[in-house]
Amino acid sequence: LFCVQLDDSKLNYFQQPQDIKESDFAEFSEKYGRHSFVPPSQVQPSFSAFYRAGDPILIYFDSSSVLSMLRQPIKVGASGLCVDGNPAGFLDSKSTSCTRIFANLSKSCMTDPALDAASYYHDFTVLKVPINDTVMPSMKVIYEIEYSGTSGIQSVSVQFKVSNISVNSRSSLQQHFTIHFWVSNPILPGILPSLTLSHTLPRSGNPGYITGAPLLIANSGAKQHMSILRSESDGSCSQFLRHTVQFGRNMRTGCKISLSPILEDINCSYIQQKLYKAFQGMNRAEDFAVTGSAHSTQAEEWMTILIENCSVEAVNCTSCCMVPVTLEIQILWAKVGLLSNPQAQVVGTRHFYQCQPLKFLNKSLVPVTTIVTFTDMTEWPEPPRGQPQMHWKLPFDIFFPFKVALNVERTYRGDLAGYLLLILIMSSIFCF
Repeated sequence: LFCVQLDDSKLNYFQQPQDIKESDFAEFSEKYGRHSFVPPSQVQPSFSAFYRAGDPILIYFDSSSVLSMLRQPIKVGASGLCVDGNPAGFLDSKSTSCTRIFANLSKSCMTDPALDAASYYHDFTVLKVPINDTVMPSMKVIYEIEYSGTSGIQSVSVQFKVSNISVNSRSSLQQHFTIHFWVSNPILPGILPSLTLSHTLPRSGNPGYITGAPLLIANSGAKQHMSILRSESDGSCSQFLRHTVQFGRNMRTGCKISLSPILEDINCSYIQQKLYKAFQGMNRAEDFAVTGSAHSTQAEEWMTILIENCSVEAVNCTSCCMVPVTLEIQILWAKVGLLSNPQAQVVGTRHFYQCQPLKFLNKSLVPVTTIVTFTDMTEWPEPPRGQPQMHWKLPFDIFFPFKVALNVERTYRGDLAGYLLLILIMSSIFCF
């Protein structure tokens, strides 16, 4: 550990650093070998009677009687190597990815705690509420933590997803860790049972959606962000990472889904279910939030997503399997409210699957595409055509005297012109 000093006039940046010999190490260690960021006199902060947002979640190891914190490994540096010392914060939902390098993966698979699923849940318990004690550093994949206000954490569950990997002399393995927080609410009259749980997520607008904010969906009462498939660097579909659908921004992604290498397990139904689950992700979207500030306990603020699966029967192919290869997510939205401050709301969402016949069931990779389109359905009122005009109510014959006088004048002028023409003709005759 070291500290970086800024704007120190005593420093000479062109001076060669001093070499430290092994014999001088004890002297320098006594002079500089202390914690740079936590002075010895500083007292560790005490915890309150209940968890606050951002507080580290405490765990207790029964076998060793050690109090520690729930850890979530993160990547550090350009290489993205895993660091296991990152504490998980209360109400801080996040997903992390990092890379681990093994000199002998075959040996590490049996001895390294990072590859042992039991190390993420065995031999420790999560404290319902924090206690006033010194937090000692120790060691956290998907944790689901349910809490109830100031009553603290109600339950904790963990999910694992493992994969078979080939053993080489030197291999690298990428791991993913996620923490989700849920709040437990009592079932209120008139509220749908599927909306009794609320996933703690920030608003996407208040009340209308903000362009670029995540689109909110619900699955079994849990509020989440709508997401679509995301590709890895090699073009394959990521099993963990997905793109978040942002309101008002059209998207198009493509990747290849890997099927099971065991031929006897491959059949048409298996491929269809695997592709559908890949499109849907870990949690299938059932309802969508009409506004960006929709609350999960308000049923009127949610609408059902229309899902149209394609036909399972192949056309002109008896030995083919109709599999979904394209998911088109169509989102209709409109601006409502005052013209001075209109609010964007989603009025309808449809998931439309397009299928193609797959002739060879032992095909290892299937290319898939996801399309997201936003359509503005706003009906703007007609603009004003101008200032209103005065409507004069006058008698229908008010201009009659003027019309009569005008007609008399026209008749008089016509007679006078006729007389002058006759005089000119008679004068010309007599002159000759």
